Amino acid sequence: MRGEIISVGTELLLGQIVNTNAKYLSERLALLGIDIYFHTNVGDNEERLKQCLKIAYERSELIITTGGLGPTVDDITKETIASFLNLPLVESEEAKQEIINFFERIGQKPTENNFKQALFPAGSKILPNKNGTAPGFILEKEGKIFVVLPGPPSELIPMFEEHVYPYLKRFTSETIKSRVLKIFGLGESKVEEMVRPLLQGSNPTVAPLVGDGYVTLRITAKGKEEEVHEMISQVEKKIREILGDYIYAVDDEEMEKIVIKLLQKRGFTLATAESCTGGLLAKKITDVPGASKVFNLGVVTYSNEAKEKVLGVKKSTLDVHGAVSPETAKEMAENVRVLAKSDLGLSTTGIAGPSGGSPEKPVGLVYVGFATPEKTYVKKLMLSGNRDRIRTRSILHAFDMVRRYLEGRQID
Repeated sequence: MRGEIISVGTELLLGQIVNTNAKYLSERLALLGIDIYFHTNVGDNEERLKQCLKIAYERSELIITTGGLGPTVDDITKETIASFLNLPLVESEEAKQEIINFFERIGQKPTENNFKQALFPAGSKILPNKNGTAPGFILEKEGKIFVVLPGPPSELIPMFEEHVYPYLKRFTSETIKSRVLKIFGLGESKVEEMVRPLLQGSNPTVAPLVGDGYVTLRITAKGKEEEVHEMISQVEKKIREILGDYIYAVDDEEMEKIVIKLLQKRGFTLATAESCTGGLLAKKITDVPGASKVFNLGVVTYSNEAKEKVLGVKKSTLDVHGAVSPETAKEMAENVRVLAKSDLGLSTTGIAGPSGGSPEKPVGLVYVGFATPEKTYVKKLMLSGNRDRIRTRSILHAFDMVRRYLEGRQID
């Protein structure tokens, strides 16, 4: 079954609301094996919505609309669909009573325009709305299925789960599933070059995508439940054989979560000393539940004076080499490890910009220090982009050093 989603609302086009409904629906429909080839956003305009419906009607069997079911004059989805299909609007006594009951529960009286929400194209299967006054509906005509849902996610999601998902499930015995492999330390072009033969497949498919400082490969397969898992696993195995330890996580896992899990598994503790990242490293760590078991201390020493007084970085080091130097990064990592009595120490010092650089030390120059019981590593980074991008990538490099150490891998 081919499907598409039409999201109705001028507020979406103006950027006032992020369209999370389309993402949610696509994910859920994929589990049913329904191919979603198109997402369309259209404003509250009857003529333009009709154009979208006409295009969708010609190319898809399943058309899902979201939004435009409210009581006001700009809520036109039902009326437009009825007109497009040449069907009259019929009042549902049951839906009307539900609207009355809803307002009684909140101690108010409905206005006349609220009863507009009890009108449906003839032949509709009405979908009750337990969380609002806008029922949805399903309508089948000439081999096409229209699913019409309210816009607010708090109303759309329960309605879809309780009524639409079971309804659509009977039309398919397949599923579409994906697995995302997250890669750090290689650029998108390099990753694509290394796995290029695997990008040519049609089922499963493999697609590269650039994340915020990392690269992902999404493996997607369609078929019966047991077949899909096997197909994805076979392709994932081939990718892992090619990319090895550059793969650091799968699906929703983040680098900091991987590091916290590894610290817990090894029984190690970590402390951080930050300059250019301004506490972002510690924030990422403490965002992970259970981090308190492995994270001892985090300090932000932004000035040279703080580096000297709090961390004990030698004045001679700062005078001779400067705050942004491998020598300073090394002392910061080693000294915070001692200060916190932790197993590992991690430091960042650099120039995040947009100003403050020089020909010798340009914006984007960052040193990451990593002190272990056996050795201290210092990694030099030459990063590009704005201030946030430089800081974010510095954090990823820092975490990756810890990850590699804890996994017994080579630290680049």
